[in-house]
Amino acid sequence: MRLLLIGCTGLVGRGLIPLLHEAGHQLTVVSRRSASAVGLPDGIAPQLHWIQADPSAPSSWASSAALTQALAACDGVVNLAGEPIAEQRWTPQHLRLLESSRLETTRCLVEAMAALDTPPSVLVNASAVGYFGTSANARFEESSAPGSDFLASLCQRWEKMATAKPDATRLVVLRIGIVLSCDGGALAKMLPVFRTGFGGPIGSGQQWMSWIERNDLCRMIQSALEQPSWSGAIDAVAPEPVSMADFASGLGRCLDRPSLLPVPGPVLQLLLGDGAQVVLDGQRVCSNRLEELAFSFRCPTLDAALAAATSSSSR
Repeated sequence: MRLLLIGCTGLVGRGLIPLLHEAGHQLTVVSRRSASAVGLPDGIAPQLHWIQADPSAPSSWASSAALTQALAACDGVVNLAGEPIAEQRWTPQHLRLLESSRLETTRCLVEAMAALDTPPSVLVNASAVGYFGTSANARFEESSAPGSDFLASLCQRWEKMATAKPDATRLVVLRIGIVLSCDGGALAKMLPVFRTGFGGPIGSGQQWMSWIERNDLCRMIQSALEQPSWSGAIDAVAPEPVSMADFASGLGRCLDRPSLLPVPGPVLQLLLGDGAQVVLDGQRVCSNRLEELAFSFRCPTLDAALAAATSSSSR
C-alpha cells in the first residue's frame, strides 16, 4: 500500500515506520521535524518520502503541493498526531496545544480527503483510553459511555472529527493505552530510577494502568490498514490491565531490583499540575473488539512486555 503517515515520528512512529517498511509498503511521512532529527534505524530514512510541514496548520495543506499530491496518491492514512499528554504542567497554553495538535490536524486531514475525487480507502486515527474518564472500580470496554473530564472531552471531539472522513474511507479509531517501550514514554523515564533501586509505585498504587507493548500496538495499526474487517473504535490495550503497585512490582522483578519506594501523589502534582491526573487516577480498559478480530498479542502479559522492553534497551 501507499501510505501517508502523520504524527508518526514519536514513540509509536519510531516502531511503526520500520514495521510498515519491512512489510513492503511505500511510506510518505509528514512531520514538522527533519528525517535526520527523528532517529530512525539506519538505512530506512533514505527510502522514505519525507514532507516537512505542520499538518495542524491549514496553510500547510493550502500551500504544499507535495502534501496534497501525496494524500491524493495514497491508499491509506495513519494519523497519530498529538502533543504528549502527561509530560508537563497543564497551563492554559499547553491545554490549547493538546487540543490543536489533535483536533486541527484531524480536521485539516479529513477536509483535504473530502476534496479528493478518490479518497484513501482507510484512515487509522489515534485516540486514547482517556475517552472513558477515570475510575478506581469501573471496567471499560468499547461500548462503555465516555467520561466527562478534560481528556474524555478531548478524545470525544477527536474521534468525532475523524468521523467526518469521506464515506468511501474505512475508519479505524484506536484508543491507545500507556505504551510500553524503552524508547520513550513512561517506561523509559522509570527505568533509570528502578535500575538504581529507588523505584516504586506512583500515588496510591491502587490506580489502574491500561497498557500496550509498542510492537503489539504497531502490529494493530498494520492490521487496521491491511484488513477490511477492522473498523470503528477499538481499545488498543493488552488483555491484562494492572494496578500501579503491580506494575512497579513487575518492573522491579524484571530488573531484579527493589520496588518499595513510592512516589507521593503531591510530588507528581507539583511537577505536572492537573496533568498528574492521568497517572494518579487511571482506568481499567479492556477490548472486546480485539478478541472478536482474533488479534494475536506477542506480549499479552505485563511480564512479557517488560522483558521485551528491557531486553531491547540493553542492546
